[in-house]
Amino acid sequence: MEKINWPDAKPPIAEVIPHSRTINGDTVIDNYYWMIDYFKKGPDSTKAVDYLKAENAYLDTMMKGTEKFQSDLFTEMKGRIKEKDESVPVFKNGYFYYTRTDDGKQYFKYCRKKGSLTAKEEVLLDVDELAKGHAYYNASGFSISPDNKLLAFGVDKVSRRQYVIYVKNLATGEVYKDAVSNAENEVAWANDNKTFFYTSKNPTTLLSEKIKKHTLGTDAKNDVTVYDEKDKSNYIGVMTSKNGKYIFIGSQSTLTTEYRMIDADHPEAPFKIFAPRAKDVLYEVLPVDDKFYIVTNWDAKNFRLMECPLDKTGKENWKEVIPNRTDVLLEHAEEFKDYIVLSERKNGLSELQVLKNDGTGHYIKFEEPVYTAQTGANPAYNSKTFRYIYTSLTTPNSTYDYNLETKDKQLMKQQEVVGGYNAKDYVTERVFATAKDGTKIPIALVYKKGFEKNGQSPLLLYGYGSYGSNSDAYFSTARLSFLDRGFAFAVANIRGGQEMGRQWYEDGKLMKKKNTFTDFIAAGEFLIDQKYTSKKHLYANGGSAGGLLMGAIVNMAPDLWNGVIADVPFVDVVNTMLDESIPLTTNEFDEWGNPKGKEAYDYMKSYSPYENVTQKAYPNMLVTTGLHDSQVQYFEPAKWVAKLRANKTDKNVLLLRTNMEFGHGGASGRFDYLKDVALRWAFLFKLEGISK
Repeated sequence: MEKINWPDAKPPIAEVIPHSRTINGDTVIDNYYWMIDYFKKGPDSTKAVDYLKAENAYLDTMMKGTEKFQSDLFTEMKGRIKEKDESVPVFKNGYFYYTRTDDGKQYFKYCRKKGSLTAKEEVLLDVDELAKGHAYYNASGFSISPDNKLLAFGVDKVSRRQYVIYVKNLATGEVYKDAVSNAENEVAWANDNKTFFYTSKNPTTLLSEKIKKHTLGTDAKNDVTVYDEKDKSNYIGVMTSKNGKYIFIGSQSTLTTEYRMIDADHPEAPFKIFAPRAKDVLYEVLPVDDKFYIVTNWDAKNFRLMECPLDKTGKENWKEVIPNRTDVLLEHAEEFKDYIVLSERKNGLSELQVLKNDGTGHYIKFEEPVYTAQTGANPAYNSKTFRYIYTSLTTPNSTYDYNLETKDKQLMKQQEVVGGYNAKDYVTERVFATAKDGTKIPIALVYKKGFEKNGQSPLLLYGYGSYGSNSDAYFSTARLSFLDRGFAFAVANIRGGQEMGRQWYEDGKLMKKKNTFTDFIAAGEFLIDQKYTSKKHLYANGGSAGGLLMGAIVNMAPDLWNGVIADVPFVDVVNTMLDESIPLTTNEFDEWGNPKGKEAYDYMKSYSPYENVTQKAYPNMLVTTGLHDSQVQYFEPAKWVAKLRANKTDKNVLLLRTNMEFGHGGASGRFDYLKDVALRWAFLFKLEGISK
C-alpha cells in the first residue's frame, strides 16, 4: 500500500451568519441557514453559488494527482459498454418498439417496425439530435396513441423533473404546437386519439397536484382540471389500463391509495372513485375482461390478491384470491388475458408466480444465492409471453421471454461486456449480520477470486433503507474496475427497505428510523468480525435517503469507516421537513414524521445528521450534490459540509463536489455519468494507496 499524500491546500471556510429557529420550546442556532438563498432567490443570490464553486476548486486541487487515473478509469469503464446496441423489441398494437444507440453517441433513437422485425425501421425520435447543445437532456415517457399515429413524450432540460410534453405526428414528422409545460412526463391517451390526460405540477414545490385534460389543437392554458388533489402528502398520476378499456387516476401517499376511473372511449365522462381512500389501506387495480384484480394490504400486512366485478368495485365486493402470507410479500402483479403474474419476495429474494385464470399456478425457478428477477416490459394484454429481467452481482442484465403455457423460457438478450467477462472469475455470497436487537440483516457480497479474508482487504458497503425501496443485487460493468483492483462490494438489506416483508419497512421509518442506522453499523461490524475487512479498509456509500444513512453513521460510529461517500444526501432533516416550500416536503410526512409535533421533532432532531455534528474526528468523506436537484436541495449537503469543517478535529479529507448543471440523477448521457463514478473510485483508491 502506497503512502497517501494529499496536497497541502486550505479548504474554503463558509461564512457564519447565525439564524435562530424556535419550535416546540426548543431554540437552535443554524450558522449556515443562509445557503438556502439561491434556492429562494435564484440568480439574484450568488453567495451560495460562490461557496459551492470554491468547494469544487478545493476538490479539484486535492484530487489533482488522480486526474490521469480518473481519465484512465473513465476510458476503461466506457470501453466495456457496447456503443452500437439495441434493446429487445417490445410488441404492442401491431408494432415492435425498441431503442438503439450508435457509436460515440450519448443518447439514443426511439424506433419501431410494423408487424415484423424484418420490416422497414421508423425512427420516431432521434434523441441524439434533440439533445445537441444541451448540457442535460432527458426525453422520456413515450406514449403512442391508440391508432399508432401520434407520439407524446416529455422533455426535461434542467434535471428538476419538470417536463414539457410534446406531441409528434408520426406520419408527417410534425411536432405540434400543443406543448404542455410543468408536467410529469407521461400521458394517458383516450381512445378518440385526440384527447390525453396528464399530471400537472406545482412549479415551486414540484408536487403533482392536478390531473388535466388536453385536446389536440387547443391552447394548453385552457386545459380543464379533471382532478385536484387536496392532500399534499399524496402523489398523483394518470394511466391507461393495459387492456385499453380504462383511464385511471391514482392518488397515493405512503399509507393510503385511491383510484378513480373512466371508460377510455368516453374522455368527457366524470371520473368515478374505484374504492374510497381509507387510512393505512393501499391498493393497485388491474382490469381484465370480466373483473378487476386488486393487490392490497387491506387486513393483510404483506398484501393479498383480491378480485371484484366490473360494476361493483367497493371494498365490500372484494373477494380473496391469494391470502396474506406471513413469510411472503406480494409486491406487484402483471395482468394478461388468461394469466396473472405475481411479483413476490420471500426471505429477501424476488420470486415470480404464474397464475392461470382457472386458479392453477407455478413459480419460475432461479438458482443463484443472490439475484434479482423482475417484470420487464409487457404492454400486450393478449400475449401468452411474459418478459422478465434477471441479474445478479455476477450475471449481466438478462432479458427473458417466458411462455406462460409451455413454461419454456428464452434468453432474448444478455448485456454484453465489451472486452470479455467471465463470471467464474468472481465470487458472490449471502451472509447475515445480527443487529443489536437480534434481527438478522442480509448482506450480499461480490469480490474477485483471490480476495483474502485476512482483515486487510478493502470493502465498500452500500445501503439505502427508506421508503420500502429494495436494495437488490444487480450487475455493473463499472463495478468491475473496482473489483479488479482488490475491493469487495457489499449491499446491506437494512430495515426501512422492504426486502424481508412489509414489517421490515415499518420497523425502519418514523419513530423506528434509527434501526436503519444501527442495522448498517451492525453490518459493518460483522464484516470486520468475519475478517472481510477492518476499520482501516472499510468504506460506506449511500445516496439521497441513503445519504441520510451516511450522515447518521459518521455521527454514531465515526471510527468504523476509513472513508464515506455520501451522494446527494438528505442530511438536514428537521429544517427541510419544517419548510413546506421545499419540493416534496409534504409528501414525506408519513415517512419521517411532521416536526411541527413535539414527539416527531425531538426524535428527528436526535438523528438528523446536520443537527448532530459535534467536535470529534470524522472519517475521510466525499459528498456530492447538484445545484438543480429537485429531490434533495443543494443547500443540505453544502450546510452539512460547512458545519463538519468547522467541527471536525481530525486531519482526514472532506470534499464537496457540486454538479452545477445537473440534478438528483446526475448526467443524462450514457457515458457522462462514468466521470462521476471515476471520481468516486479514484477517491477510494487514493485512500487505499491504489494509483493505477
